[in-house]
Amino acid sequence: MDAVKPNGSLNRKKRNLFIALSGIFLTNALLAEILGVKIFSAEATLGFPPAQIKLFGDFVLDFNLTAGVIIWPIVFITTDIINEYFGKKGVRRISFLTALFILYSFFVIYGVTKLAPADFWLNVNSPDPQGNEFNINYAYGVIFQQGLGIIIGSLTAFLIGQFLDVLVFQHLRKFTGSGKIWLRATGSTLVSQLIDSFVVLWIAFFVFGNWSIEQVLSVGVINYIYKGALAILLTPLLYVAHFLIDRYLGKENAEKVTEEAAGEGFF
Repeated sequence: MDAVKPNGSLNRKKRNLFIALSGIFLTNALLAEILGVKIFSAEATLGFPPAQIKLFGDFVLDFNLTAGVIIWPIVFITTDIINEYFGKKGVRRISFLTALFILYSFFVIYGVTKLAPADFWLNVNSPDPQGNEFNINYAYGVIFQQGLGIIIGSLTAFLIGQFLDVLVFQHLRKFTGSGKIWLRATGSTLVSQLIDSFVVLWIAFFVFGNWSIEQVLSVGVINYIYKGALAILLTPLLYVAHFLIDRYLGKENAEKVTEEAAGEGFF
C-alpha cells in the first residue's frame, strides 16, 4: 500500500484533479450545447437506408439525433468521476458553474450574430462552391442563434439531469460500497438521461416550438437509446480513469478521498 501523503500534498493533488476534470466537463458540455442545433441522420452517416419505424401514431421514427449527443458521453463519465472523488458538492459546484457559462455563451453568440456583416465577407462567400446563391450571414445567424426555447430547455434539462445523476449515484454507492463502479455509474446515467432526453426536446420544440408530442417522443427515444448504449459501452473507460487517478493520488489517499465523498450522504 502506498504511504499516505501529507495533507498539503494531497490537497494540492485534489485541487489539480478537480481543475482538470472540471475543464473536461465544462468544455464538452458547452460544445454539446452549441453543436446540438444540428440534427443528423445516423443511418445516412453510416451509409444505411432510413429505419422508418412506426412508433408513435403515424409518426415514422428514423435514427435522427442532435449532434450534441456525440460528446455527451464524455460529460456522463466526467460527472461520475467527479461524483466518486468529490461527492455531490463537487458535481453541484461544476454543474451550476457550467450552466452559467452556457448562458453567458448564448448571450455572446446572440450579440455577435447581430453585428453588421462586412460587404467583402458576403461577396467572398457567395455563391457557394456549386454556384448557388448563398447568404453566409443568414446561415451564420441560423446556425449559431439559438432560440429562447432551446436555451431554457437545454439549461433546465442539464441541471435536472445532473441533479438526478448525483442523487442516484450516491444512493447506489450506499449499497455497492467502493465496488461495482459500473453499476452506480451506468445506473445513474440511465436514470438521469431518461429525464434529460425528453425534457430538453419538450421545452425547446413542443412548448416553445411547433413539434408534435409524437416528434418529441420519437427523437427523445432515439437520443436516450444512444446515450444509454454509449454509457454501457464506455464503462471500461471509467475503470481506466479510476486506475490513473488512484495512481496519481496514491491508493490509500484515493480510498480516503472517495470515502469522504461518499460520507456526504444521500441528502
